[in-house]
Amino acid sequence: GSRRSFDLVLPSALDGLHVPATYRGVPLPMITAASFFSRDALGNWGFRWLHILAGIMWIGLLYYFNFVQVPSFAAYGNDGDGPKARNIALNILARKALWWFRWAAVFTFLTGILITGITKNYWTAGLKAPGLSGILTGMILGTIMLLNVWGVIWRNQKVVLENAANVLDGKAANPATAAAGRAALMASRQNTIFSVSMLWFMVFKSHTSYTDDLTNGKLAAYWIIALLVMAIFEINALGLMPWKAAAGKGLNWCYESVRNMLISMFALWAFFLIFWEILAA
Repeated sequence: GSRRSFDLVLPSALDGLHVPATYRGVPLPMITAASFFSRDALGNWGFRWLHILAGIMWIGLLYYFNFVQVPSFAAYGNDGDGPKARNIALNILARKALWWFRWAAVFTFLTGILITGITKNYWTAGLKAPGLSGILTGMILGTIMLLNVWGVIWRNQKVVLENAANVLDGKAANPATAAAGRAALMASRQNTIFSVSMLWFMVFKSHTSYTDDLTNGKLAAYWIIALLVMAIFEINALGLMPWKAAAGKGLNWCYESVRNMLISMFALWAFFLIFWEILAA
């Protein structure tokens, strides 16, 4: 066979090369020698980095709560010094973790919005483009998760934390604590179930293998079914289904153990994957 040699290509030699400026009619984001604080660099690089950093904190703490803290706190039991030890851990450890958790959620959301707002031509291709429908699905899931953090989890965890502090001070326990803890648990575990699909859609825009535009019919079918599935899960997490917050009833099965939650997380992701395979066929 022939032997090929490769020369070092100097920057001046790139002048004659053709670099595509668009993909499917959409201008490609180009980060040139401009400042890091230029619009293009901030949208495509700076805020994306911060978005990932905040997201690691948010989802990492979400997984800590559901895979580590909840099972561990339950292991204290209700006899002997178990309740006191659990209340001390709630008052010190959980209180601090929840502070980082809820503000990481806000920062993740805000940096995500900044990416889409600052990046030029972000939405130009329209929702028929799989990447944009996918990233919008992830944004909707992330927004639902943020609302769960502040509207359900934190609101109910404040009751749990206040009760732990009061009991440690020798005051009477608040009878509403159990219901508040259950409401927070359901929303937190629903966020965990959403998280795998949300993270999958977060990389959907840049890395999806689905490149053909959706037809009007497929686009409508996708959004009707996707929104319906998300709504059913969220309504269930809020305890608004006929079985309400009853343990093990209906979709509440998803929340009753780490095993059930893991099955539900990847079952929902598999649903979206199969759905997109059908749409792309």
